[in-house]
Order: sequence, then structure tokens, then C-alpha cells
Amino acid sequence: MTTPTTTPAKAWREMVRGNGRFIAGEPRHPRQDVERRGELIGKQFPHAALFGCSDSRLAAEIIFDKGLGDLFVVRNAGQVNSDSVIGSLEYAVEILGVPLIVVLGHDECGAVAAAIQCQDENAPAIPPHIRNLIDPITDAVGRVRDRHPGTGPLDATEVGREHLRDTVAGLVAGSELMSEAIAAGTLAIVGANYRLLEGLAVPDVIVGDVQPT
Repeated sequence: MTTPTTTPAKAWREMVRGNGRFIAGEPRHPRQDVERRGELIGKQFPHAALFGCSDSRLAAEIIFDKGLGDLFVVRNAGQVNSDSVIGSLEYAVEILGVPLIVVLGHDECGAVAAAIQCQDENAPAIPPHIRNLIDPITDAVGRVRDRHPGTGPLDATEVGREHLRDTVAGLVAGSELMSEAIAAGTLAIVGANYRLLEGLAVPDVIVGDVQPT
């Protein structure tokens, strides 16, 4: 395994600081100049990987005030696990040496809304590829419905949080490489929910050690 370029705690601390600058409206837009492009020819040393929803409002480098080469980003609608997602993140950990994976969900997620709506017996048919994508989210829908039987429409935010936790758990269970790195203390995974209005990424589930020693 490639030696990480920094520790999980330091990488997460830098993500939090960057998000803080974005929230305050004081981004530095670091490492986005001509010199940086030259530095990255033939090499990259990202400090973290980010697996997030494809939503146009979740531009990872903007939200965390990062520059070229700082983040290894994997995205799909609803941040749903797949072999390609796990393989890409394993590449980030094993080959690029990232010590941190941030899994980023968000409020008002269209994939979550679709997973809730498709459970309605009167829901219109969903194109098959979209249905295949959102199927894993329906597990979270079912558990939230079981917790709140007969109470009206489901809370999409609660479903989104449940699905985020499923996604993080699925990464750990689905990748021996990642689980071993977490056990060794060289990798941590932070599942966070992004609040569109505030611009804040709120940690919800943490696997591994992101606390400074």
C-alpha cells in the first residue's frame, strides 16, 4: 500500500477549514494557477477522496475550497455504492495513498425523493437504469417507514441520513482493502450531510480515527 501523504485527522481538519472558508464567503481558491498545473504533470498527491452525489449543487472543490490535485472525486446520483465506486476508491487508497474518504450526501436529494416516491403504488414507471440506481436507497426508505408507521409522508432528510450510513457501511463491508487500512489507522471514512442553504458539511458517521493525537 502507498504511504499516505498525511494523516486522516489532518486531512479531515483541512476539509473542515476549507468548508468554513466557503461558508464565510472567504474562499482562497488555492492551487488553481498555471504553476499548479505544471506541478501536476505526471503525478498527483490528493489529500482526500470524496464520494458524493452528482447533484450540480455539490461541487466538491468549491464546497471545501480546494484546488487542482487536492481531491480524488467519485460521484453518482444519490452516492450509491457500486463495483466501480469501490474500485475507484480503492485506487485512491492503494495507489494514491489518500488517508481520508468523505462520503457526501445532501438535503433535497432527487435520488432520495425518487426512491421514496417509487414506493407509492400509484407512482409512474421509472426508466430501468434509474430504477437500478435508486434501488439501494429503498432499503433506507423501508427502515424509516418502519420507524414511523402510519404518520404520513416520510421525512426525506431522515431517509437521506439513513442512506448515507448505509453507503459508508457498504464501503467498509465491500472492501477488504479499505477495512484493513481503517484497522491500521491509515484511513478514515467520514459520512457527512451537506446543507444547501448554509453550505455546511455536517459529519454524521465516522469510521476510523479523525481525532488529533
